[in-house]
Parts: sequence; C-alpha cells; structure tokens
Amino acid sequence: MNKINFGLIGAAGYIAPRHMKAIKDTGNRLVAALDKFDSVGIIDSYFPTADFFTETERFDRHLDKLRRAGERKIDYVSICTPNYLHDAHIRLALRNNANAICEKPLVLNPWNIDALQEIEAEYGKKIYNILQLRHHQAIIDLKKQIDEGPADKIYDVDLSYITSRGHWYFISWKGDQAKSGGVATNIGVHFFDMLTWIFGSVKINTVHHSDATSAAGYLQLEKARVRWFLSVDDQHLPDEIAARGQRTYRSITVNGQEVEFSEGFTELHTLSYQSILKGEGFGLEHARGSIEIVHSIRNAKPIGPRGDYHPILDKIIK
Repeated sequence: MNKINFGLIGAAGYIAPRHMKAIKDTGNRLVAALDKFDSVGIIDSYFPTADFFTETERFDRHLDKLRRAGERKIDYVSICTPNYLHDAHIRLALRNNANAICEKPLVLNPWNIDALQEIEAEYGKKIYNILQLRHHQAIIDLKKQIDEGPADKIYDVDLSYITSRGHWYFISWKGDQAKSGGVATNIGVHFFDMLTWIFGSVKINTVHHSDATSAAGYLQLEKARVRWFLSVDDQHLPDEIAARGQRTYRSITVNGQEVEFSEGFTELHTLSYQSILKGEGFGLEHARGSIEIVHSIRNAKPIGPRGDYHPILDKIIK
C-alpha cells in the first residue's frame, strides 16, 4: 500500500504528538513540519527524517516544490496551531493542493466556515475537523441509548469540566480571547459538539457567567436541558477532587446518572485519522453547530446566577 504524505503545522505544541502518532499508526509518513519554535525533538520519536521549518514562507515554498516535482507531494496538512491561525493555515494547505486536518476549534467565527466552503470548492480539496469525542465508545453508546429512547423525552444534563492551568496559561495565546476565543471556546467546543450530536440542535443559549478563567450557562437542546460549567482555575475544583491532589475534573450526568468516560482517550486521534482516510471524517458542516454556540457565548452578556444555572456557580459567585 502506498503511504500517504503529510505535512504538519504546529509541531512544538501540546497536541502535535497525537497527530504524529496517528500518522504513524495509520501507516503513513510525515514529510515536513513547521513551527516557529524549534523545541521539536518529539519528531524523532515518530519521523526523524521529516524536514523541519521555522518560517511559514519556507515551509509553503517547500510544499509547492514537492507538489510541482510530483515526488513526495503532500496529501494532507495537519494543523495544530493556536486557534486564531487555523483559518490561515487551512488556506495554506488547500493552496498547496492538500486536504486539511485541523484541531478544534476549526475556526473562531461561523462566517469563517462559509468562506472556507468556497475555498474547498475552488481547490477541490476537503477540510476535516478533529471532533474526537464522537469516536469515544462511551459517547457512542450514550448517543445510541438516546436515539433508541422515547422520541419526545427531554433529558437533564450537567456538564462540568475543570482543567487547572498555571500562570503561564494567561501569558500565552490561550489567555488572549482574541486568539483563543476564551475559555468556552478553548476547552469547551468539543463538549458542545458532542452534546448537540447526541441531543440535537440549540433552541436557547443562555450565559450565566463568563470571565478570564471560567464560564457557565444553560443550553436548551431538542432533547436536553443542559447546565454547563467550564474552568481553568483549580479553586473551582470540588473539595474531594482537590483533596486527592487531582487538577482535572470531568463530569457529565444524564438524569442524575454519571456517564463514565474518563478512559479511552489515548487512541481517539488515530480513530479520527482512520475515519478521515476512509473518506468518513467530520467536515465543515459538522463543525458549524459548535462554532455557532461558542461564538454566541463569547458575545453574550452574562445574566448572573438566575434561572436554571450550574450549581458550581454558587461556589464562585457569592
């Protein structure tokens, strides 16, 4: 079987090794990688012969040369860069006659999806988003349960996700809302995708609280009432979690029953790549719903702890 050639943008980032592993696990090869930072020794664990660039212009030129020569032409570009650069790097991939595989969030604004659809049509290439929770077996099982349940049943769902971050977070691009989209976008977009995939589209989107470290709100979906809370502040951890020295807390309950999905995350990128390479990946329209949700959250005026709000808010809003 002929190996598929990959490029990768954002090789020094946290998520890049999962993409390198997925490329290797699917029997393909990384030909060229780009990052403005050169601390990318992790490449040696997967593709030590990959060419590496620290300047976008030279990487772009290299992809163009490979395309024109026909040898080692890049078939896919994997994009693991800061959120605000995804749109530009997707365009770079398609200009070089390659498909794009992009980390979440695909883009920051819904209208960016419209523009990318035009570019897909212009170049005849595809843009795929990594929506890894759709490949998690526990989430697949939950969706099957809901799909096979009563058509008119409305479920009560609580989503809590606290992933503690140190002071560095707020100095990095992740702490800049213009670059990351804020907490709800940066750490929540794939949860919102998962919830709407299972319970249907949004009817009401209310924001109760939003600041630099946390956000909370309420979503009325077709088949669920969802109270959600997202945070990067360890002060928001439940007492019993903090007492055990844990810095991450992830919980989803449906009608009071915990959905156990703490395991099974290690292979989700490989599963995503396998799906994409079979032509079954998640494209622009799959990403649209969650992008619309986080865009609305980012631009909403929080109403405070009124109505049906997440109980963790009582801990942080006195």
